[in-house]
Amino acid sequence: MDSETALTRVVSSLQQGAELRIKVAQDCGRTIVEAASLITECLHSGGKLLFFGNGGSAADAQHLAAEFVGRFVMERHALPAMALTTDSSILTAVGNDYGFEQVFARQIQALGQPGDVAIGISTSGNSPNVIAATKEARKRHLKTIGLAGKDGGILAKCVDIPITVGAENTARIQECHIAIGHILCELVENGLFGKQGV
Repeated sequence: MDSETALTRVVSSLQQGAELRIKVAQDCGRTIVEAASLITECLHSGGKLLFFGNGGSAADAQHLAAEFVGRFVMERHALPAMALTTDSSILTAVGNDYGFEQVFARQIQALGQPGDVAIGISTSGNSPNVIAATKEARKRHLKTIGLAGKDGGILAKCVDIPITVGAENTARIQECHIAIGHILCELVENGLFGKQGV
């Protein structure tokens, strides 16, 4: 690929991403605020956040859990959040003994408490293990948020708050998911700690 063709592709990809973010702002802005309010209430009441997803969405789950436990922008207390994607012994034991579809649901059984928030991430909205964990979370009276793509899939139908990036391109969906996650962090930090932090 020559440099001019490559530059054209760069500009096109960035433009697609920018246009999709504007669409997400219009389509999902109020839902993002609703999700931030739910998370803020959960953490204020002593609950915790449980993130999960596969592949790039697993990386997003870890990234967002880290933002809450560490910090996003403010100096403040650590907030209880964890990614269910990080313990290779649990993932391989559960995958081996119960099947890959149960790798997150089993952890919800072990760790989830009423008042916690389970946040499933799936670009298709149809990842079987994300759906299974979400259903387990609802059965155990956790609140649920879904970050999905395309038409939202099954995930959008089985969570309390679905946030669906209406696009087909997986990379563009993932870019929006992490942007949404960062906005949630920003809103929650401000909601819990104000402008000064703690």
